[in-house]
Amino acid sequence: MKSTRQDTVYFFWSASILLCMLIAVFVLGFTSCQGGGKAAARTSASPSASASPSADVLPSASPAANVVTRLAESEDQGQAYVDKFIFLGDSTTHGLAAYSVVDANQVWTPESGTLTLDRWSVSTVVYPDDKSQITIAEAAAKKKPEYMLITLGVNGVSYLDETAFTSTYTELVKAIQQASPDTKIILNSIYPIVADYYGITNAKIDAANVWVESIAKATGARYLDSESVLKDANGALSADNSNGDGLHENPAGYQKVISYLRTHAWK
Repeated sequence: MKSTRQDTVYFFWSASILLCMLIAVFVLGFTSCQGGGKAAARTSASPSASASPSADVLPSASPAANVVTRLAESEDQGQAYVDKFIFLGDSTTHGLAAYSVVDANQVWTPESGTLTLDRWSVSTVVYPDDKSQITIAEAAAKKKPEYMLITLGVNGVSYLDETAFTSTYTELVKAIQQASPDTKIILNSIYPIVADYYGITNAKIDAANVWVESIAKATGARYLDSESVLKDANGALSADNSNGDGLHENPAGYQKVISYLRTHAWK
């Protein structure tokens, strides 16, 4: 009898201990699940993961994103608009001063009268205010013109490929922008020629003008399609706009360019 009671007590305590162990395991498992759910919730709601992304991943604001790079037809801005310009370029720009189409003090070219695109950084221009010969960046920093029209590239299209042409021209634009941040820069189209001129062709000029427009878009400048008023039906420099050497414009051609500039103003 005594043995039976001991067996009963032993069974009772064993069952109790087993039951306590099962309850403990259940409680620990339940707590672990709850804690994991809360941790997941905290991770999901973490501001650093969603609400406040770092500055490195924020989309950059581009105020010029909706700006049309190619200047469209506008009301005639008159001579007062032209007077605000500095004209920088090669021998096709020098003609503006040579024919007195604009004030010679507005024209920046080297003393030779021409500027080769891929030598812009080592070339100097005659600074009209004191006749000194300084770099383009130095001149821009001193003058800080309101507007600048750049006409360059005809001396480079015969040997520069798209990559070299684009990178060199882009460096020039950025150098001017750094020297004179408020200057409104317009990249002018390269003018057409009468025929093949020492490796320069109208096909190469047309291709390069696409590059010029893309450079204007990439740098926030504008593009002036003035070549369109100089071409004949075959896409070459028309005889009534040529000075006879096959490459340069005559006074009538330059006047057409200036008229186009006045009626396709910066917006």
